[in-house]
Amino acid sequence: MNLPNKLTVLRVLLIPFFVLFLLTDLGGDYGKYYALAIFIIASLTDLLDGKIARKYNLVTNFGKFMDPLADKLLVCSAMICLVEMKRLAAWIVIIIIAREFIISGFRLVASDNGVVIAASYWGKFKTTFQMLMIILLILDLGEAFALVETIVVWIALILTVVSLADYLLKNKGVLLEGDI
Repeated sequence: MNLPNKLTVLRVLLIPFFVLFLLTDLGGDYGKYYALAIFIIASLTDLLDGKIARKYNLVTNFGKFMDPLADKLLVCSAMICLVEMKRLAAWIVIIIIAREFIISGFRLVASDNGVVIAASYWGKFKTTFQMLMIILLILDLGEAFALVETIVVWIALILTVVSLADYLLKNKGVLLEGDI
């Protein structure tokens, strides 16, 4: 297993620790900061694994499949925790997670047809804003930052919908193949 794939696996392994510190009293008064640090480290592994894979030509089918899945697991876990913490509306999380299920199902169909579909730039922007949203909502900087939080949440939501539409339009042939 190459280094980018190890970083992807590390990201998945960090998720339970992130959730544990965010939703329990394990870290005491600093629990949310431990969770935030874990989330940021996990998010940075996403940036790092992709750069290393492309720079050293270490792109693999495992990485193309697992990297977006690891991102989805991390982001969805965080958003579900934020709903529990009353920091994010459930309907927003439902839309975002629905997008992830649709894309995952689409990738499964593509995979059955021998096609591996890598993440698009819209998907990367979406992930970046979702991660920024999560960081801001975990920090909970108070009323002074409420407007900034709201704007970032809306941008993340809009990018989620735009990236879904872009993904489906660019890859509609995968679903239509065999139906004609």
